[in-house]
Amino acid sequence: MLKGKTILLGVTGSIAAYKAAELASLLVKQHCNVHVMMTKNATEFVAPMTFETLTENKVAIDTFDRNFEYNVEHIALAKLADLVLIAPCSANVIAKLANGIADDMLTSTTLACGCKKMLAPAMNTGMYLNPVTQNNLARLKDYSWEVISPTTGLLACGDIGIGKMEEPARILAAVLQDVAFEKDMSDLNVLVTAGPTQEAMDPVRFISNHSSGKMGYAIAEAAARRGAKVTLISGKVALSPPPFINVIPVVSAEEMFEAVIHQSDSADIIIKAAAVADYRPANLSDDKIKKADEDLSIPLVRTTDILNYLGEHRSPKQFLCGFSMETRDLIENSRKKLEKKHLDMIAANNLKTEGAGFEQDTNVLTLITKDSELELPLLSKDVAAHRLLDEIMKRR
Repeated sequence: MLKGKTILLGVTGSIAAYKAAELASLLVKQHCNVHVMMTKNATEFVAPMTFETLTENKVAIDTFDRNFEYNVEHIALAKLADLVLIAPCSANVIAKLANGIADDMLTSTTLACGCKKMLAPAMNTGMYLNPVTQNNLARLKDYSWEVISPTTGLLACGDIGIGKMEEPARILAAVLQDVAFEKDMSDLNVLVTAGPTQEAMDPVRFISNHSSGKMGYAIAEAAARRGAKVTLISGKVALSPPPFINVIPVVSAEEMFEAVIHQSDSADIIIKAAAVADYRPANLSDDKIKKADEDLSIPLVRTTDILNYLGEHRSPKQFLCGFSMETRDLIENSRKKLEKKHLDMIAANNLKTEGAGFEQDTNVLTLITKDSELELPLLSKDVAAHRLLDEIMKRR
């Protein structure tokens, strides 16, 4: 996702410097060019060779290193950068950055950079909460720095409190959110539904389906990374709530319906990727629930058709996209749903196609509109999500 991007990763003198090695590895796996800059104190915690092995770039430490090719090295690196990320960032370096002090390779390069800047503090609780540090962080935020707040836990000094550097995976998520994609959806509100719904038959059993929620979550994350304000209404899934997204958990179809209705008025784009249970038990009394273990012939009624309701009550400004999962007559059945439910687009797949459907990490979608059909190849759900959004943005 970061192919073609150059990231300057600053590492300062903190025990959390060992986490920076994992962070560097994660960034390289995203296919970006990572240049590491270390303070001299940082080299006491992690050897520069660790980062040089991971990134295949020489680590910059000394502003006056004569082993570099002839140029003003900190200026050359500054010109390359799409992002400066300092993780961990000590209280000392925070103070220098907040006051424009440039007395080493890291601070000199950072001061010369005009790109996006982020830092992840790591220090003792007392140092972090000290008003001087808090004022310095506030000043950096005023200078458009993004601060990835530390977490609370057992610190290296033995204290328990705030000051632990955020985990590398979460820092990577912040990087992807900021620089992975152009913000072509920055003025849009996007509503996505994902996952299955569950209809209780009794305190033990329920009606549901095999939806994993992966496609809906991929769409929500893709929209957020393209700058949209995203609300994700999710049934019960085994997925972590994605960052930078408003997640509304629901269980039943009725709960999902109510949440969608409450959120839909402000949405510019609505994408229903949830697989709602088609039926629910009909008016089960307490007595019937108690007898359910002995009597399996429970009457069922259809749940509310959320997509049909949205199509009938949509505003002129909204773009409405649904999903169609078929086992036969894919195009014909999907077109019927497109017209019946008053949709702008329907993303159709055949559950019998290899690599498509529930619980897969890949999908094979055909994007159908009133006057077009676009068959996508087998793609990861992350890539398929962006292709879906590309087509929506062309047509809205």
